[in-house]
Amino acid sequence: MVRLTIVEALEEAGYQVLEAEDGAAAIEQIDQADSLRGLVTDIRIGSGPLGWEVAHHARVKFSGLPVVYVTGDSGGDWSANGVPQSAILQKPFVCAELVTALANLLVAIQPAPQN
Repeated sequence: MVRLTIVEALEEAGYQVLEAEDGAAAIEQIDQADSLRGLVTDIRIGSGPLGWEVAHHARVKFSGLPVVYVTGDSGGDWSANGVPQSAILQKPFVCAELVTALANLLVAIQPAPQN
């Protein structure tokens, strides 16, 4: 249910969404993708790799990729396990918070205009 709600909120905000039921499926989609604009991952994403590992894997392929972690219990581990320049949302959260966190990270990585 949480995943469906997140997907719906992101699509309503204009994002095209790829979704995965677990860490292994997420890593597979990352490996097959030509480009990604951002990553939203639950820390405990089901069986297999945790969200921390999914984000690190994505950052190897897509340097600087905006990452938003969501969690019900692992927020304290973010500073040790999260990728730099990411955000974390503690469940429960309002979907607008997620969309805002992702949008803020996307704006932060935009290259400065050339004069």
